[in-house]
Parts: sequence; C-alpha cells; structure tokens
Amino acid sequence: MALFPLFVELAGRPCVVLGGGEVAERKVEGLLAAGAAVTVVSPALTPALAEHARRGRITHVRRGYAPGDLAGATLAFAAIDDGAINATVAAEGRARGVWVNAADDPANCDVILPALVRRGPVTVAVGTGGASPALARAVRERIELALPEAYGVLAEIAGDVRRELRAAGRRPSAEAWQQALREGLAALLDGDRRDEAALRVRARLVAACA
Repeated sequence: MALFPLFVELAGRPCVVLGGGEVAERKVEGLLAAGAAVTVVSPALTPALAEHARRGRITHVRRGYAPGDLAGATLAFAAIDDGAINATVAAEGRARGVWVNAADDPANCDVILPALVRRGPVTVAVGTGGASPALARAVRERIELALPEAYGVLAEIAGDVRRELRAAGRRPSAEAWQQALREGLAALLDGDRRDEAALRVRARLVAACA
C-alpha cells in the first residue's frame, strides 16, 4: 500500500471513536494529546474512558455505531473488532470525506497509524504500509535506543534561538545550523545544562551571521 506520510493538526477538530475498549482508549489518549474534540460511541467504556467522560474531556454516546455518526468529523477510528461494521464505517467516511482508521483492518482504512518515537517536540513515525505493525514496532524500538532524550531538549533550544534570530533579521545558513546543532547536542550529551547548551548554539549561529 502506497501511503503519503503526514502530520495533521487536530486541535479543536471533531474526531469520532467507535468502541469503548482498550484499543479505543489508546486512540482517545492520542487524540486528546493532540487537542482534538473527541466523541466516543459505545454502549460501555473502560474505566479510563469513563473518567474522561465524567470530567467532560470526551463526549460519550451510549450506544453502538449508527449511520450518520461520522457527520462533521475530521477523523474517525473504528475500534470494535467487527469487519462488517468496519466496512460500513469506511463507506460512510468515504462518502462524507472523513478519513477512517479501522483497527487491524487495513482494507477499511484510509489512514494507518505509525509506530511513534517521541522526544519532546521531535516525533519519528515508522510505517510499513499496513504490511506488518509488528515490524513497525521493532523498528521503533531500534530508533528509541538510538535517539536520546537530548534531541527533545535540542529541538526546544533550536526553536527558541530560531525565533530570536528571525526577530533580529538574521538568517544563518543551513551549514551553520548543522554545526550549531551538533555542538548543542554534544553539550547536552556531555551533561551540560540546557541554558549552557543554548548559549553554545546561539553563539555559533550569531558568529555565522557576523
């Protein structure tokens, strides 16, 4: 399956999760982390989902899927382990222009969730086009070992310094950025504090613009 990799802004956008079990719970947690407005359609919920509903973090529709549940949604997840319902949900999604992910059912997916490695603002996504989720997880585990937490701190530093330089009208070259980031990463890996690493990154870039 040829897929186009894409990161999507979901803050405030309506998303629907069909099902209330552990798989649905994982989908909801990811959507809430992205700031989505989540509706869960299911006769029952896991304790964690029930707590989200009690606190008003999600909207709970206490029944099974019904045609029309995807109206107005940006993204929908079918986590109900029923191929026939998945197919109906996928058909409704395509008719309404709503992307659908059906758990463990690639034939009824418009989007497939990658295995993720997160280091602060840095996110690495691994996919196999639906061929093998187990392989995607194995590759993710290899990347986790190779990508220290320092990369997340470095991304935050880079964002701060980039904004400062742009405000000052300075545009360092790509080569200068690469050198500065290498020095910043080395400082962090050597145990330097965040502010010390930031000073090294900033100094290298300012010098490059002189």
